Amino acid sequence: MTSSKKSVFGIVFMTIFLDMVGFSIIFPLFPAMLDHYLFLEQSLGDGVLSKFVHWAGSLGNYAKVQNSGFHLETVIFGGVLGSLYAVLQFVFAPIWGGLSDRFGRKPILIFTLLGTALGYFLWIMAGNFWLLVISRVVGGMAGGNISVATAAIADVTSREKRSKGMAFVGIAFGLGFVLGPAIGGLASQWDWSGSELVIFGMHPFSAAATISFCLAVINLLWLAVGFSETLPHDKRTQSTTFLPAVCKMSQVTSPDARRTCLTYLFYMVSFSGMEFTLTFLAVERFSFSPKDLGEMFLLIGGTLILVQGVVVRRFVNRMGERNMAHLGIFLGFFAFIMIALADSFSFFYPGLFLMSSGVALISPTLTALTSLSSRDSEQGVNLGIFRSCGSIARSIGPISAGLIYFTYGSSVAYILGAIWLVFPALVLLTVKQSAGSKELVSA
Repeated sequence: MTSSKKSVFGIVFMTIFLDMVGFSIIFPLFPAMLDHYLFLEQSLGDGVLSKFVHWAGSLGNYAKVQNSGFHLETVIFGGVLGSLYAVLQFVFAPIWGGLSDRFGRKPILIFTLLGTALGYFLWIMAGNFWLLVISRVVGGMAGGNISVATAAIADVTSREKRSKGMAFVGIAFGLGFVLGPAIGGLASQWDWSGSELVIFGMHPFSAAATISFCLAVINLLWLAVGFSETLPHDKRTQSTTFLPAVCKMSQVTSPDARRTCLTYLFYMVSFSGMEFTLTFLAVERFSFSPKDLGEMFLLIGGTLILVQGVVVRRFVNRMGERNMAHLGIFLGFFAFIMIALADSFSFFYPGLFLMSSGVALISPTLTALTSLSSRDSEQGVNLGIFRSCGSIARSIGPISAGLIYFTYGSSVAYILGAIWLVFPALVLLTVKQSAGSKELVSA
């Protein structure tokens, strides 16, 4: 691998890692954040957050949730903020991807990383609830640059090695998913709101925001100095549209690229819903402490990294992307059934391992299939649509799964999540295995 290509891989890795840190760092902070901003708001009189909590408390099964150690308003509060971030990624991923197809990857990455840093900077000083919301809005908009980063990997990898390159992207996702909650949990122990810094709007979560901001600045400087443009002028397109993924799906010229995007959308609705409710299931059934939850996320993220770094990279050329993605869906189906029925660790932890292995197989292979089914001039747009499908799924899945969980219970939620995986499996059957891989296994 040339030094230029290594630089591209390193910067893209850092960019995607930061996007996942930004998405997940807030997960362990939701309960304390609600209490903090609710207290501030109530000291000034009831506001929108107070009304929101009152509404959440009026929903069914609230008593059951409280008796189980849950706070329903926290779940919905977290779901709304998480969905807001995901919806903005969904809207802006094809925009950044399309602009990068026209103007090149580097200027769009620089612009969006400036937005990422700004979002974290606003969070550092988010002394009131609305500044917190604005910081998440800015971060979510900039977080759509995953499509540009993925397109840059496609630019510098051959079609034969595209899946291996996308597995590298998957490792960045997994590592960000592991370290994001860990950074948030660790930094929550440093409360700057009681110091003289409070006059600048510092709050109990400013330390987590500061760490994220510093990482974003390092990434931005590294990109500005070390990143070489990966899209030549002769491969750029002059037509750029700014419609979100759902509106642009029909404009994707490759039928297989459309179907892989749809497969990813269906799959991620189920996975993101189960992922979001997993912490509540662990507390409900096994009385997990925050430390236990941290170890659970380490298991999930570690499995993602291991499977994508070893299994996908070594065996995708022999097995083929489509077959490997089908295996991932198959593993996810059995994982959700095992977790639904788990009343002991002997079922729960193997279920977590299978769930993590499933998504580790699916994400890079579907990304590669989308890329391999797209012309060079459409890489940014099509991969932007692909990532947008994941983002909109992450805005639908957590809220839907949470409502099912607290209405019918965790077992029903996970069984329905398993049944839902039939849909992506059927859509994937209609996708042709790309000629970009060697030694393909026909299916």
